Amino acid sequence: MSRDFVTSLAYARNWPILGQFAYYLLKIFGIELPRSVTVGSDLEIAHGGFGIVVHSKAAIGNRVKIYPGVSLGRADIHKLMSESKFEGIVIEDDVILSPGSKVLCKSGILHVGRGTVLGANAVLLESTGENEIWAGIPARCIGNR
Repeated sequence: MSRDFVTSLAYARNWPILGQFAYYLLKIFGIELPRSVTVGSDLEIAHGGFGIVVHSKAAIGNRVKIYPGVSLGRADIHKLMSESKFEGIVIEDDVILSPGSKVLCKSGILHVGRGTVLGANAVLLESTGENEIWAGIPARCIGNR
């Protein structure tokens, strides 16, 4: 399966007639990308993207690269959604989300700043600045791009 096909499905989710079909095809390929998630231009879903899970209250900017196993979601899943202070996640332009990385928000809106790189298997629990490199569990800023 080519990267272009999977990425095309990510954009096709919002087509009027075939959007629901594209959404379910993504699920078959192991990608949970709700139709409510906005996706900017030039998204790259690397290596087929198996295991990507994106919360319905996320937004993805332009030129974002997402590797397999990435999750964007709530950090307080033990609470009912009605009790959560989670408002969403914003992935800004030119971000790289490395394999297995997690972006988890407990309250408000978590922003992954423009040009940020999140290392493999990192667990990001706070917003980042621009062009930063974050790694570890929990993730810490380890440098600049």
